Amino acid sequence: MINPNFVFVGVIINIVGISSYFIDTLKGKIQPNKVSWFLWMLAPMIAFFAEVKQGVGIESLATFVVGFMPLLVIAASFTNRKAYWKIRVFDLLCGALSVTGLILWMITKAGDIAIAFSIIADGLASVPTIVKSYSHPESESDAAFSVQIINSGIALLVIRTWDFAHWGFPAYLLINGIILVALIRFKIGKIIK
Repeated sequence: MINPNFVFVGVIINIVGISSYFIDTLKGKIQPNKVSWFLWMLAPMIAFFAEVKQGVGIESLATFVVGFMPLLVIAASFTNRKAYWKIRVFDLLCGALSVTGLILWMITKAGDIAIAFSIIADGLASVPTIVKSYSHPESESDAAFSVQIINSGIALLVIRTWDFAHWGFPAYLLINGIILVALIRFKIGKIIK
């Protein structure tokens, strides 16, 4: 375990990485999937409030930033026509399943269950971008996902109480980030094809 104040380092790194993605979106260099990015904003914000309710301390700041920064990317995606990625039925289906996970959270109103459903919802929101990163890695940037790995790694390293409320969402974000960086940076889909 490291000093909990290292969460601030992770948050700053995350802000810098997402800012890079935000700027590339403004310039039209990349085309974010609006379904994924909207739900990546929504699910972590729900997880953040659940973590706060469960008594998670400063570590929850990392989850908050992971939810807030996508809001900026969504806004940027509407400012440049080149930043447009066509939303398909598959994207909407993943989005609907993701929203179902969030609705289940509202029904249960239990902290750990809320975090679990937020992870499921966020994971389903990731599927369209994972598929896009596999088939069109040039339409993405790994900057945001690289810092997601660092931010979630730091969040895991500062944990003092090892229960699901503390480690669940950061562990999920670490795995998700690794998958996306691998697909984008190493163009795995292009190699396999």
